[in-house]
Amino acid sequence: MNRTIELVKTIYELNQLEPTSVPQVALAGRSNVGKSSLVNCLGGRKQLAKISSKPGKTRSLNYYKVHPDEFYLVDLPGYGYAKCSKTERAKWAKLIDTYLKGSDNVKAVVVLLDSRLSPQKNDLELTSYIRNMNLPVIPVLTKSDKTKQHDRAMLQKQWKEILQQDRMPLLFSSKTGMGRDKLWDIIALAALGPGAVSGE
Repeated sequence: MNRTIELVKTIYELNQLEPTSVPQVALAGRSNVGKSSLVNCLGGRKQLAKISSKPGKTRSLNYYKVHPDEFYLVDLPGYGYAKCSKTERAKWAKLIDTYLKGSDNVKAVVVLLDSRLSPQKNDLELTSYIRNMNLPVIPVLTKSDKTKQHDRAMLQKQWKEILQQDRMPLLFSSKTGMGRDKLWDIIALAALGPGAVSGE
């Protein structure tokens, strides 16, 4: 299935959050993990999400509507960004927490993990936080074109054991398109169930 996405809503403040019955899958990850590049790769458009040389560009909840399916991809602010005030970081954390706890229609969280790094403290904290809310974690190893196959396999095994999942984390590269179609199927399955996956 050829899916496209469009930005339909941007939320900066708690009072802008509104209940919606539309299924949602959230995207979370470190500020420089390649989240905007992943959004652009999924959408097939280079300027869909703004990419900056400075980490921490995403400072809002960005709702992308997926066509022809009827669900949202919701891009969360990146974490681990040091060049902002503690007050601002606390504001983002509260916004994310309220969003994830406040909607029964958040079906899963895609967690982006840098394939060049061993499991990091803030990544471990995030995955634990999501799992404690009983939300499925979809682990994705970004920038996988920049690592050796042996190293990627070792990291996949590490994260599989940490998350206690049957499935290996998905290898993804926004540069080469590695894992793009598979990730779409995983996201659609999480949002809408088995009938949304191509070929079923």
